[in-house]
Amino acid sequence: MPQSFHARSTTRRLRRLALTALVWLSFGAATTGNASELNVYSARHYDSDTALYDAFTAETGIRVNVLQGDSDQLIARIQREGSASPADVLLTVDVARLWRGEESGVLAPVQSELLETRIPANLRHPDGLWFGFSTRARLIYYKPGQVDPATIGTYESLADPAHRGKLCIRSSTNPYNQSLIAAMLAAHGPEATQAWAQGLVANLARSPQGGDTDQLKALAAGECDIAVANHYYYVRLAVSQDPAEREIARQIAVVLPNQDDRGTHINVGGAGLVKNAPNRANAIRFLEYLASDSAQALFAAGNYEFPAVPGIPLTPALQSLEGMRTDPLGASELGRNNAEAVRIADRAGWR
Repeated sequence: MPQSFHARSTTRRLRRLALTALVWLSFGAATTGNASELNVYSARHYDSDTALYDAFTAETGIRVNVLQGDSDQLIARIQREGSASPADVLLTVDVARLWRGEESGVLAPVQSELLETRIPANLRHPDGLWFGFSTRARLIYYKPGQVDPATIGTYESLADPAHRGKLCIRSSTNPYNQSLIAAMLAAHGPEATQAWAQGLVANLARSPQGGDTDQLKALAAGECDIAVANHYYYVRLAVSQDPAEREIARQIAVVLPNQDDRGTHINVGGAGLVKNAPNRANAIRFLEYLASDSAQALFAAGNYEFPAVPGIPLTPALQSLEGMRTDPLGASELGRNNAEAVRIADRAGWR
């Protein structure tokens, strides 16, 4: 019998802790390159990524060693290790984290015709410091019968006083929301974005708490009438083997924001070459592999993320979102706006 999402999550956490302990020991002594190895520092914690590593090894013969951890911890570790770092690739989620890697100076530019051809310009760093390999859409959800979806068709509408006390959204300390604020900054400038953030906070049904799945659960339970979450959290519930989780998805409905203007805000999961990579050639080969049709299909099938490369067939679970108009804003601009986005959230009292 397939495991429920919660059971899979528990198994995933235990596996991650065990793997991290083993890999930290092996990485501690690794300071030189090995033609048949690749060392990935990853802040992605999805079982599906194992399939990516295994497929890369099967195709190239290069063994992938993975050190998992929090993005900021991994970046700090690479800085601390300096020129002796065994890290070849930094793999993470959300452009805010990629930007932190960029700003910390741990990434090196990559010039690859394959990557520049396959990955759209708005999903990669203009100088090749990192590349987005999957995208995630930040959507609006509502309780049918409680809210007219026509009144929540945009991110801007989340601050409408008509929705006072109706909104569930997670903390602004989460990079997903920081990047949403960064996108609002690009669209409207600092003054209007500050007013929007204050209006959003005024509309909260409860203090921000939990992750994206928790916002959807609260919506289904009637704790709020509107919620914000990345698309794949909803898809996971909708296709879960657990009937209770499918019921949560059945009770709520989805709005694709800003389809009549700039499009829905998207973020990226991506990776970059570490500056002192001892296995540089293997690292670049891995980055190019992540842009292949087979790897892109694994991103979509494993965690229900959208492929970054255009034209990759979507899994049935994602096909209902096919054709969604997305904001063409460059992901690197989201990174540049991150610090101001954090200040705006703090001033608005969005904790």
